[in-house]
Amino acid sequence: MEPEKVRAPNIRDVAALAGVSYQTVSRVLNDSPSIKPSTRQRVLDVIAEVGYRPNQAARALVTSRSRTIGVLSSQTAHYGPTTSVNAIEQAAREAGYRLSITSISSGDYASIKSAIDYLLSQAVEALVVIAPQVRVFDALADLSINVPYVTLESTGRDSGHSLSVDQVAGARLATKHLIDLGHTEITHISGPQDWIEADARMQGFLHEINDAELRTRAPILGDWSAHFGYYAGLELLRFRDFTAVFAGNDQMALGFMHACRESGLDVPGDISVVGFDDIPEAAHFSPPLTTVRQNFAEIGRRAVELLLSELSGGAGQNHDQIRPELVVRATTAPPAW
Repeated sequence: MEPEKVRAPNIRDVAALAGVSYQTVSRVLNDSPSIKPSTRQRVLDVIAEVGYRPNQAARALVTSRSRTIGVLSSQTAHYGPTTSVNAIEQAAREAGYRLSITSISSGDYASIKSAIDYLLSQAVEALVVIAPQVRVFDALADLSINVPYVTLESTGRDSGHSLSVDQVAGARLATKHLIDLGHTEITHISGPQDWIEADARMQGFLHEINDAELRTRAPILGDWSAHFGYYAGLELLRFRDFTAVFAGNDQMALGFMHACRESGLDVPGDISVVGFDDIPEAAHFSPPLTTVRQNFAEIGRRAVELLLSELSGGAGQNHDQIRPELVVRATTAPPAW
């Protein structure tokens, strides 16, 4: 004999236990200002006691609001985009919203349009675009998007909608730190050419080198992986005409440090290394990695704050770039020669 299934409580159950009408419960759920504080608290206490969960689809039909934010992302496991999604999800949940996430495997116009159309068909109230390639934002500019949206990119090409960590400033912090230690021969291992953040970090590196009137070295274009950092390091160390490396992310810095160990070189005794991102493992590299920290929690909070401001009729103008932070650990020191 199968056990009897327990029915989930509904809005009328809550109303009966709280001694109010189901319309009053609905008004409490929708934050109506017409409800007395004592009544609101009594309803909320019953909701917590019985474990009532509102039916989001039904609420959307009644209120014409889905309380859903759409997120367009690329298919990637890289730390930055993945952590951005997590931060946005947490900030949205705290504001009473949920996410509808779709990803694109390629950056062609048809794929991007299809992804945007899908999210809009879910009746999302707003959009966050965190796909990191330049071509995604080129295509986005041609699409008609009739809901508030924010793009997490640092090009400044869509200043009315963009929000980002200042990647150029972060790269300059890393490079200046090496210069201040006395390094004059610095190599940059960059991320992929079509990634917005990789280009911004490269530009920051080159600006700081030029301002210090040091010899400019052509950056090495990588792919964000520790694997690339390792093999690029083996090749670069064959000549070893530099004393410091600024890697475009922490994973490539890790791979480069592996190549140094295999080559019998000490970090930072022989070569200094700076990364970017401050992934959770960076403090536990051997030695702990000097890097640039991005505040992803702040990105998520600000993105959701901007969208909610626009949804409520505000201007939503707090698009100031978020400043990164240099975290000095044990992989940088004055040059040995």
